[in-house]
Amino acid sequence: MTRHLLVIGAQRCGTTHLQSLLDSHPDITTARPATPEPKVFCSAESVSLGLDWYRRTYFAHATTEHVLAEKSTSYLESGVAAERARSVLGAADIVVLLRDPVARAVSNWRLSTASGLEDRPLEVALSENLGGSRPWDPTRTSVSPYAYLERGRYVDHLGPWCAAFPGAVRVRLLEDLVSQESAIFELYASLGVDAGHRPPERDQLVNRSEGTAPGLSEPLLARLRESFHDSDVRLAAVLGRELPWSSN
Repeated sequence: MTRHLLVIGAQRCGTTHLQSLLDSHPDITTARPATPEPKVFCSAESVSLGLDWYRRTYFAHATTEHVLAEKSTSYLESGVAAERARSVLGAADIVVLLRDPVARAVSNWRLSTASGLEDRPLEVALSENLGGSRPWDPTRTSVSPYAYLERGRYVDHLGPWCAAFPGAVRVRLLEDLVSQESAIFELYASLGVDAGHRPPERDQLVNRSEGTAPGLSEPLLARLRESFHDSDVRLAAVLGRELPWSSN
C-alpha cells in the first residue's frame, strides 16, 4: 500500500539533508523535480487537479517504493496547506524538522543575504525583527525572506497540521539527526520501512551555508533567547522533552 509523506520543517532546519536520507532508502522516493520545491498545497489551482495529477506530476519515476515523499518548507507557515493536503491525500505522514531557532534565524539571514534579498547587517536585521515584521514582495518568494524570528516560533505553526492529521505529525530535531545515528533509523521504522537501511556516509549537511556563521553579541543573543522562550517552553511540552538548545 502506498503511503504519502510530507516533510514540512521550517526553512534552514536541514530539510534538504533529511530529504536526501529519505531518498536513499529503497522503499522511499521523493518528489521530482525537487527544486524548486513543489509547494502543491499552497495553490488552490494545483489542489483542484487532484491526487492522480499529483502522483503523475511528481512521482512518475516511482517504481516499487512504498512511500512517496514531498519536501516543501513553505507548508509549515501556510494557514491552508494542511487542510488542502488532507483533502487530496487523505491519510499522510507528516514530518516536521526543527532546530535551534537562533541558529535557524542566522542561517535564514545568510540565505537571504546570499540571494540578494537582504542588505542589512545581521545584528541590524535581527534587532529590527524584534520590533516587528518587514514588508516583502510575494512575487519574488513564496514566504517572507525576513521572518527570521516569526519562523522560529515553531509551536505556533503546528496547530493546523495536528488538527488535519491527528496522530500523524512527527516532530524531529536537526540536532538529534546529526548527532545520533539512531535518529534516522527510528524515523524509518515510524514510516513502516526497513529500519536497518544505512544511508550513504556524508561528511556534512546537504545544502549547508558555506563558511563560518557570524556570531551575535551577548546582549542581542539574550534578547533573542527571551523572544523565543514562550514558544520553546510550549514546544518542549508538546514533545515531552527538554530542547537541546535550552541551555545555550
